[in-house]
Amino acid sequence: MPMASLSRWTMSYFAAALVFLLAAEAFAVTGIGYPAAGLAEPATLVLVHLVAIGWLSLAMAGALLQFVPVLVSRPLAFPQLALPALIVLVTGLLLLCAGFAILAGWIDGPLGLLPLAAASLLTGCALLGLMLVATLLSARPVTLFAFFVLTGLACLAVTALSGSAFATILSGRGGWLLNFAVLPDGVPFHALLGLGGWLGLIAFGVSYRLFVMFMMAPELPARRVRPVLLSAGLGLGIAFAGLGAPFAGFEPGTGWVAAALAALAGASAFYGRDILALYRARRRKALEINMLASIPAYGSLGLGIALLPIAVMGGAEDSIVAALAFLLTFGWLGGLTLAQLVKIVSFMTWLETYAPRLGRGPAPRVGDLVAMPRTGWWFGLYFGGVALGAVALYAGTASGFRWAVLPCFMGTAGIAAELVRVRRLSEINANARPPAHERPWLLIARIG
Repeated sequence: MPMASLSRWTMSYFAAALVFLLAAEAFAVTGIGYPAAGLAEPATLVLVHLVAIGWLSLAMAGALLQFVPVLVSRPLAFPQLALPALIVLVTGLLLLCAGFAILAGWIDGPLGLLPLAAASLLTGCALLGLMLVATLLSARPVTLFAFFVLTGLACLAVTALSGSAFATILSGRGGWLLNFAVLPDGVPFHALLGLGGWLGLIAFGVSYRLFVMFMMAPELPARRVRPVLLSAGLGLGIAFAGLGAPFAGFEPGTGWVAAALAALAGASAFYGRDILALYRARRRKALEINMLASIPAYGSLGLGIALLPIAVMGGAEDSIVAALAFLLTFGWLGGLTLAQLVKIVSFMTWLETYAPRLGRGPAPRVGDLVAMPRTGWWFGLYFGGVALGAVALYAGTASGFRWAVLPCFMGTAGIAAELVRVRRLSEINANARPPAHERPWLLIARIG
C-alpha cells in the first residue's frame, strides 16, 4: 500500500466513533434508554442513534475511506470532502440527540432541530457517498466486492432518507406523511436497511478482503462469494419493499420483517462458511489479536441471526427481540469493529511511521505496536459484558442490564487507551522510535 493511499482523516473518524460509543455505554450504565424506558421512547432513541450513527457508522466510514481505494487500486476521489463530511455528520447527530432530548422533556428547545439534524446527516451521507461511489466506479469492471460496498451505500441512502422522514414527523412538520403510516410501521425496515445493509453487508464485503490480507489466506473465487450478496440482496429488497409498502396502500406485517431477516440469515450462513474456509486455508497459523477477538463476534452473529427471525415470526416479547438485537449490534458489529480497529490503527501507524524508513535501519513488526496480552483482557471485559447484557435484556431486568454494560464500558475505554498508545508508539523501545518530528499525530495521518 503506497503512502499516498493513507487516508488523512480516518483516525479522526475512529476517535469520534469511540467517543460516541463510550457516551452510549455511559448512558446505558446510568439507566438511560431501554429497558428502563420503552423501545420507542426518546431516551432509547438517543442511545440507539449514538450507537448506530455515532459509533458504528463513523467507524465504518473511516475504514471505507482507507480501504475502498485499496479495494479498487485507485486514489480516493474528492479526498478534500472527508473532513467536511465528518463535521456535518457529527453536527447532525448532536442535533438529533438534542431533538430527542427535547421530546423527552430533558431540555427546552424547538423541535425544529430534528429536521435540521436530518438535513445535516443527509449532507454528510451525500458527501461520503460521493467520495466512495466515485472511487468505486473509477475502476472497470466493477468487482464483486465493490458491489458489496455499493449495495451498502444504497442502503445508507434509503436509511438516511427514511430517518429524515421520521424526524420530520416527530417535529410536527410532516403531517402528510402520517397518512401513509410510515411511523411506527417503517421503523423495523429502517433498522434492517441500516444495520443489515449499510453496516452488515459492507462488513461482510470488507472483511473478505481484510482477512485474506491479515491471515495470508488465498482469495476465494467469486462464484463462492456471490450467494452471500444475492441472499443479502433479497433480504434488503424485502426490507426496502416493506418501507415503501404504505405508499402503495399495503400494510407490511411481521411476516415481511421475518422474511427479510431469514434471507439475511441465509447470507450470514454462506458468509460464515467462507470465513471458516479462509481460516482453515490461512498461511499465518498464529492468530493475531484482531482475529482472536473476532471469534466471539462471529459467535454473536451466528446465535443472533439464527434466532431473531424465529423470534419475530413467533411474536416473541420485546425483551427477547431486544436481547438478540443487542447481541448482533454490540456482539457482532460492535465487537468485530473494535477487534479490527486494533489491527487497522496499528497497520496504518506502521505504514505511516516505518514504511518510509525501510532500508534505513531495523523496523518493528506491526504486531509489536500492540500491547499483549493486556489488550486481550480488555476484549474479555467487553465481550463478557455483552454476554451478560444479552442475558439481562432477556430477563427484562433494567438494573441487571446497567451492571452488565459496565464491563463493556471498561473494556471499550481500555481498548481506546491501547489505540492511543499505538499511535504514540508506546510499546516500541525508545531507540527504535523515529525522531519526534517524524512520529504520527494522534488524529491525523501524515501523508506528505
